[in-house]
Amino acid sequence: MTPDTPNRYSELVTIHASSCPLDCPDACSLEVRVEEGRIARIEGSRINPLTRGFLCSKVRNFADHVYSSERLLHPARRAGPKGEARFEPISWEAAFDEMAERLREAAERWGAESILPFSYGGSNGLLSQDTTDARLFHRLGASRLARTVCSAPTRLAAEGLYGRMPTMAVEDFLHARLIVLWGVNPSATGIHQVPLIQQAMERGAKLVVVDPRTTPLAARATLHLPLRPGTDLPLALGLIDRLFAAGQADLDFLARHATGTDRLREKAAAWPLERVASVTGLSEASIEQLASLYAQSRPAVIRCGWGQERNRNGGSATAAILTLPAVGGKFGVRGGGYLLSNSAAFRLDALAAARAPVPPAREINMNRLGEVLTGSIAPPVKVLFVYNANPLATIPCQQKVLAGLEREDLFTIVFDQIMTDTAAYADLILPASTFLERREMSRGYGAMVLQDSPPVIPPVGESRSNHEVFGTLCRRMGLSRAGDPETEDEVVEAIFQAHPEGRRYRQQLHAEGIATPGTGYAPLPFVDYLPWTSDGKIHLFPEELDRSSRGGLYTYEDDPATERFPLALISPASARTISSTFGQLEAREARLEIHPEDARRRGVEDGEIIRVFNQLGEVVVRARITTSIRQGVVLLPKGLWRRHTRNAATSNTLSPDTLSDFGGGACFNDARVEISRLPTPAPG
Repeated sequence: MTPDTPNRYSELVTIHASSCPLDCPDACSLEVRVEEGRIARIEGSRINPLTRGFLCSKVRNFADHVYSSERLLHPARRAGPKGEARFEPISWEAAFDEMAERLREAAERWGAESILPFSYGGSNGLLSQDTTDARLFHRLGASRLARTVCSAPTRLAAEGLYGRMPTMAVEDFLHARLIVLWGVNPSATGIHQVPLIQQAMERGAKLVVVDPRTTPLAARATLHLPLRPGTDLPLALGLIDRLFAAGQADLDFLARHATGTDRLREKAAAWPLERVASVTGLSEASIEQLASLYAQSRPAVIRCGWGQERNRNGGSATAAILTLPAVGGKFGVRGGGYLLSNSAAFRLDALAAARAPVPPAREINMNRLGEVLTGSIAPPVKVLFVYNANPLATIPCQQKVLAGLEREDLFTIVFDQIMTDTAAYADLILPASTFLERREMSRGYGAMVLQDSPPVIPPVGESRSNHEVFGTLCRRMGLSRAGDPETEDEVVEAIFQAHPEGRRYRQQLHAEGIATPGTGYAPLPFVDYLPWTSDGKIHLFPEELDRSSRGGLYTYEDDPATERFPLALISPASARTISSTFGQLEAREARLEIHPEDARRRGVEDGEIIRVFNQLGEVVVRARITTSIRQGVVLLPKGLWRRHTRNAATSNTLSPDTLSDFGGGACFNDARVEISRLPTPAPG
């Protein structure tokens, strides 16, 4: 049965084609069964060949999110103290009146920069970010948000070296003889890569995993390197030095396709294996084994993730990792090179539909939200408009963010699908539609596909789409202009018209339900195209990154651990949430993972309630003693809600709001903590 064709047994049952825009590289194509206007089942389709007919449990059970008891159904105004989540329903008309009044008042009394839009685009398509929302805030002259909580250092590193060049196709894992997973756990964040890796291993490929944890794939790997958090840069530089010193660098390839070789080689020479071992906590033998495997394997691919960027050395670490395929001469063959993000394969820009230039307003780094809301910046933030985000659950220095949201002089608008931790502190809440209740056009950042999906069910309650709400608010405030794209069709058309291949994309989507770049699903770097830099070469030592890097490019900053706070706290993604999305569906209490030796030294037993603390705060949670985490490292999952711990604090309470070496990225994995048992209550 084809999508959108009524089931021949019942006119009340239909199956619709859709696609998943959530923050995952796989960009799954979906088949959604709808019965009497409600989602009955969601399955993977084969329109995107990577989906292969199966889905992660998060999306397969997405109906639980759509019909959650915590779904926001109506606009509402705060009716109690901030944080109590007591609201009284109001009409959309009243909500628009109040928003327009508050935005005008803030702009007139304190200046437009007193308005801060706060959003992040990881789980949004091209219709839900930077279209009418950008039009509203740009024309107002509001403060600009640096969306740097994830991927900013990694993106700048990749662009500095290769330009916004697409990387290897996911499907080409099958051709690799060596796969290196570095800072990524596909079992939680890209499950369609897992069977491809398994098939490659069945064909004889070797697997190496660089991760402080024993992930499911690390448990099956040829080699697992559980390095100390924040030491990816020394490891990568040590491997580069080894390739040059052993005569295994591809000097001919570098001479033809790269600049900055001597500068990179000079930086790497400072990292002989013994120094790398002492800093990373790895054995020299394991580092030597990885160097030998990488030198001798062809094709060899590095699947670089984002885990290595979440610390003070994140930008340089990523850049050093991404130089390895060039130094080792791994490009030009199918299954060789590196895989990072392929979102640039389409080069579509949603801002084309905004029709509003970026204003010369101040820029605020989203990782410093707590400091901005509680500090003394001028003008102060008086209106906070949160959408596509849940900052109380996702931003560092959680207690500062909480204190800022508690300000009585701050008017907070939260536009979301669910009553999140942040929404509980709102003055005005707006119900947002999910991607199955509105049209969405999304592109993969692993799979090189573009998909355009219509709504499959009516909006639940009074929920509305982003582009509709912000477009209406623009008109209400007199910020619309003749010719502005307003409808879904007009927004999509404006995005396509701004791109040379937009017409082909439109035709391909109409004919096939999916579009690909001009080179198809699996283009090959250095065969189908060269780097998208100004000279078509790899810049192994980009001068602009060196100038913007704290201390200079490829400069290692020491571990922030102290005698008082010796344990590194990491917060990797889990298989149950996408950032904090779906957190309301997780009923289980969080547990802190700790190595048996670290637990023994502190007298901690498995399942015991413990205190995890540093100078920023504390989290009270149960312990899980496990050998899957290396000694000296503890773990609390990313995306926890306050309800998941004993004291309504998550790992972000302990994460500093310091920034990465370049790109302004978050340093979650620079949290250093200590653990203690809780005092035993006195009898009675």
